[in-house]
Amino acid sequence: MSRPDRADVIVVGLGAMGSAVTYQLAQRGLRVIGVDRFRPPHDRGSTHGETRITRLAVGEGAEHVPLVRRSHELWSELEAATGSSVLEQIGGLVIGRRDDGFLEQTRAVARLHGIPHRNLSHAQLTDEFPMFNAPADTEAYLEPEAGFVRPEAAITAQLTLARRAGAVLRTGESVLSWAASPGAVTVTTDSATLEARELVLCAGAWITQLVPESAGLFAIYPQILHWFGIRHGYEALRKMPIFIWEMVGERDAFTHLSGGFYGFPAIDGPNGGLKLATERYDATVDPDRRADIDLADSAHALHERYLARYFPWVVAEPLRVTPCLYTCTRASRFIIDQHPSHPNVRIVAACSGHGFKHSAAIGEAVAQTISVGVSEIDLTPFAFAGGFPDS
Repeated sequence: MSRPDRADVIVVGLGAMGSAVTYQLAQRGLRVIGVDRFRPPHDRGSTHGETRITRLAVGEGAEHVPLVRRSHELWSELEAATGSSVLEQIGGLVIGRRDDGFLEQTRAVARLHGIPHRNLSHAQLTDEFPMFNAPADTEAYLEPEAGFVRPEAAITAQLTLARRAGAVLRTGESVLSWAASPGAVTVTTDSATLEARELVLCAGAWITQLVPESAGLFAIYPQILHWFGIRHGYEALRKMPIFIWEMVGERDAFTHLSGGFYGFPAIDGPNGGLKLATERYDATVDPDRRADIDLADSAHALHERYLARYFPWVVAEPLRVTPCLYTCTRASRFIIDQHPSHPNVRIVAACSGHGFKHSAAIGEAVAQTISVGVSEIDLTPFAFAGGFPDS
């Protein structure tokens, strides 16, 4: 009989990436222990808020397309296996000025990979989607296979299937330290000492606590999600696609969306509002000090800067707000690679505000690499560029 504190692989962090890795390893017959300091799905990190955008033409880079395509297949398989509603392909808009770089890159990736889409003129955009008060130099890209993923449902489904396949899930348990030697790892938590051959670190905003030498790679930025009440046009807002409206803004090495806002259709009924947000990079945060995140002025700033002018079908005051943490890297890259000093320790930090849509395929690829030595999807674009930088 196997011991509950020993496994083939230990996975730390059971959010988007960790739940996918754990599920994929367990269904391959490996003994897996998953550890999370909270009880996923939870609202303390980056994998909550009811919806996450997914799109095939990934303007952040063509290297992501195989991941999101495979993830769509895996989300559908999860739905069939659990009866959950995970993926909603309602279409997606990328909006911007004619010369906007993100819009141009999105269109280029779609052409390169043969992704079905339409390019909309200003007249087509405002005629088909009158909720947008777009300036005359605005155009759009419309992708029918885009939409949103339900993060809580996806995590629940993957952890349910992982447990069915024999994974041991230790939630509400904090990792204090870990150590690695050739062929062995030890993880010390606040209630046990765990042993395995390999370790996968999927700790999101807490990654630098577990790997302090990576501090120069990551910056944790608080983002605020808002649900605004509907002023009018509920039926149109209910049927609208997800959207990303890129606008000119200040950009530094860690910035994902430099300016503009994004949103989702009204999926919660006429009184549930709809989810809208921008991205902010004015200050980093300690993930254990969420109380320090200032929620008070966020909705007012979003409404005054963007919504009142460009999306006037919502009211000024939000129905609710909640914080979300972005674990960001320079140029919005993912880090999916072995620890530079420990080949049997993998760091899976697919993040920077656009990771959830890829998480199912990343979990599969990492599990393939551990179980058979190679993944069907090439993960080399997400490798460390050298060792850890100076923090």
